[in-house]
Formats: sequence, C-alpha cells, structure tokens
Amino acid sequence: MMKKLAVAIATASTLSFANMAHAEAFDTAIGEVDASMTVTLATDYIWRGQSQTDGAGAIQGSLDFAHESGLYIGAWASNVDADDFGGASVEIDYYAGYGGAITDDITYDLSWATYTYPKNSSIDVEEALASLSLYGFTLGAKYAYDPSSALYTYIDYGFDLPWDMGLGLHYGLTDTKDPLNGVDGDEEYGDWAVSIGKTILGLDMALMYSDTDLGDDCAYSDSDSCDANFTFSVSKSL
Repeated sequence: MMKKLAVAIATASTLSFANMAHAEAFDTAIGEVDASMTVTLATDYIWRGQSQTDGAGAIQGSLDFAHESGLYIGAWASNVDADDFGGASVEIDYYAGYGGAITDDITYDLSWATYTYPKNSSIDVEEALASLSLYGFTLGAKYAYDPSSALYTYIDYGFDLPWDMGLGLHYGLTDTKDPLNGVDGDEEYGDWAVSIGKTILGLDMALMYSDTDLGDDCAYSDSDSCDANFTFSVSKSL
C-alpha cells in the first residue's frame, strides 16, 4: 500500500518524488504508521515537461507519514531557478490525502497539495488531486483553484522489464483557462515522458526523456526549459 500511495501523490511527469518502498512501520496509540524520508539528486527538476531549474541540477527531499487507514501527510522540497520564480530559489510542497484499494489491482487516491515558494508567496498554488490506478494504468486529474484555476489530466502506464527494471509511459494535458503566454494563443499544452528505472546497491536510479508541445508559448526566461530533456536521478530512502 505504501508504494501505491507514493505513486498516487507523485507528480506524474517528473522524477522529483521517489517511491516509499523502504518505509519503516511504527506501532502507535492510533494504529500503525509508516514513515519515510527520501533524498534525491537529479540533473534537472522537470514539472509537467518543463524545467524548474533552467536546466541546472536539483537537490530534493521528502518526509512522509502514512496511517494504516490510508490517510497520509507529507512534505517535499527542491531548489528552483530564482529568475523564473520571482526571487524564490526553493519550492516546498505540503500534501495530505487518503488512498485505498478496491481490489488487489485497483486503487484510488484523493489528496490536497499546496506548493509554496518562500520569498515569493504570491505564486503559491493550491491544488486538489484524484487518481485511479488499475492493471498498470493510472488515470488522474489535478485541479489548481488558488490563485487561479487550471486543470491537469494525465494517463500513466508502468510495467516490469527484464533484469528488475521498470518502464513508465506518461502523457498529460494542461488547461490553464487563460492564454499560455498571458496575451493570446493556446490555452492548453501537452507533455509526455518515457522513463526507465532500476534499484542498484540500494539506490533508486531513473532516466527520463520528456518533452512538451509548448513551442513559442514557453513562459520561462529560457525557452529551452520547455524543450525535450533527458533527466537522470538517484534517490535514497532513509
């Protein structure tokens, strides 16, 4: 269940969230609680196909607690490019939710998340999330409602490869409700990714190829932030 919960709360098109397969369980007065801390080093921080670090490397970490009932809370942090985020060089996310299983092959997740940027709280975002995973597929939607509305829908598919490797496929669609460049043009864009991962000597390693169809609508200071990208990450759960 812990790993399924982690997949449900992960950002679909990024390597930022590592899995919680190494979570440690504790018996408490309110039932069993699983705890996990993860540290990740990545060559880039990709969010919905776009670099959040202007192509630079990222240091990321998470702390998560999940109750046996399916309730969970957590926090995650990463460096970001200060020029693109109005002086904020760090992103800190907080989330809470509930995940459960309908059958051994069908699970669901409902959660809420807030994405905060110290030194520039004006760009903080709150979002409601829901996903359904079945037979290797995950269908999900994320609705940002503050400070403005936007809908992100996605589909993922993951399966095992030989030599204990995993392959993941992803496609997502962002509807910003407003022109992407703030003036005119399309209100939607798609992103896609292919990732491959393997655990070696206790380290979770992953390589991802990602891209978008944003073209000239890229809102970052460097338009390359919205182009095709290879990202490599190494994560360790403590």
